[in-house]
Amino acid sequence: MWTELALSTVLVLASAIFHGLGLLAIGRALRALDRGAAEIELNPLSLLGAAYTSAVVLGLLMLSGLEIWFYAFVYLLIGAMATLPASVYFSTITYAAIGFSDASLAAPWRLVGAIEGIDGVLLLGWSVAFLVAELQRVRHR
Repeated sequence: MWTELALSTVLVLASAIFHGLGLLAIGRALRALDRGAAEIELNPLSLLGAAYTSAVVLGLLMLSGLEIWFYAFVYLLIGAMATLPASVYFSTITYAAIGFSDASLAAPWRLVGAIEGIDGVLLLGWSVAFLVAELQRVRHR
C-alpha cells in the first residue's frame, strides 16, 4: 500500500504541475492574441468568438489527453496493464471518472487507479474554471 501511495503522490504532483504549466501556456498564448485587439468586442456567438472558444477547449482537451497518456505509460511501466491500448483505455475512463471498465489494473496497483480518478476530477474541474474565467475575461474586456 505504501508503494502505491508514494507512486500516486508523485503522479498527482507531476500532473498538477504539468496542468498548471499547461494552463499558464494557454493563458499566455491567448493574451498574445489579445494584444492590439482590445477594441474588438468578442461576442461568444460570433464566428470569431466561436473560434476563440474552440481554441481554448482544444487546448484543454490536448492538456488532458497528455495527462491521460502519462498515466497510461506509467501503468505499462509498472506492469499494472499488459498493453498500451488497454492502458490508455483504462486511464481515460478513470481520469474522466466514468467508472465503467471491463479493464482493471493488476491487484497491487488498484489504489493508483482510484487516485487517478480523484486527480482527473480535480484537473478537469480546474480546466472548466479556467475556461469560464477566460470566457468572462474576454466578454468583459
